[in-house]
Amino acid sequence: MNLLIDIGGLTVGQAQDEHLASGVTVVVFDEPAIAGVAVLGGAPAGRDQECLLPDRTVERVDALVLSGGSSFGLDATTGVQAWLRERGRGIAVGNVRVPIVPTAILFDLVNGGDKDWGQYPPYRELGYAACQAAGTRFDLGTAGAGYGATTVDLKGGLGSASIRTTAGHTVAAVVAVNAIGSAMIGNGPHFWAAPYEIGGEFGGLGWPAQPTDVYPLAWKGQGVTATTIGIVATDAVLTKAQATRLAAVAGTGLGKALRLSHASMDGDTIFAAATGQKPLRPGLDDFIELAARASDCVARALARGVYEATALPFPGSLPSWRDRHDK
Repeated sequence: MNLLIDIGGLTVGQAQDEHLASGVTVVVFDEPAIAGVAVLGGAPAGRDQECLLPDRTVERVDALVLSGGSSFGLDATTGVQAWLRERGRGIAVGNVRVPIVPTAILFDLVNGGDKDWGQYPPYRELGYAACQAAGTRFDLGTAGAGYGATTVDLKGGLGSASIRTTAGHTVAAVVAVNAIGSAMIGNGPHFWAAPYEIGGEFGGLGWPAQPTDVYPLAWKGQGVTATTIGIVATDAVLTKAQATRLAAVAGTGLGKALRLSHASMDGDTIFAAATGQKPLRPGLDDFIELAARASDCVARALARGVYEATALPFPGSLPSWRDRHDK
């Protein structure tokens, strides 16, 4: 299906609030999964990410969360933990179970939505609702954690992509695109990720026919922070150290698909998770290809997130790719 749910052993759920103009995407694993993380931007925020470092005690996670709302969105984790705890999930500590739910957030607080939520932000409820909706299909574009996302020049969104390696392992990505820069080459309809596109998944336009002036840079300014966050998953059997390396290599997909990324006001973060259904063959070749394909999937998912997005219904909102180019 060219989606993260092509990986066996997981489901994806989403919830969003149209008036808030923000949302949550959660990946719930059928069984605890090995996971790692790569924090790439200069202004990140997350929850329970340090437990994913290779030398930390916790080996596996029950779910991973991507949320809008900047640091307020970290409350989504509480809702996800509540849902998992009701189902007896989590590490046993005495007679208590503690679900392990690392989370990354993006900044969407100035996108026109109503952020006057009162005493407490709504992300705990959105996290729980996303778990309730978890299944084997999910929307792309203006949905979930990508609902309120933007790039510097177009509406951002949620994208996904998958591929199978020559050894038969599947790897996939889901990405919420709230980039500081642009996914587009100049002012035209062509994506930086074009060389990695498969089957016209984001328009099939390829590179521009004529050279384009790509030297001018544009980025979100005036202290507005930006973050592209994502999850890469595979059915391969990986160690925690390999999952950490997979996240790092997958993060290079942001550089393939954006001009620019990993900036000082970015919180770019990529998780990697392994459901452990298919062992790698001896040697490094299988893992090297897996990581390279993961990087491609991140680039493709990022472009799809922009391509599938629809503009927010607020005055001054950025146009979608289709608003500007699909005419």
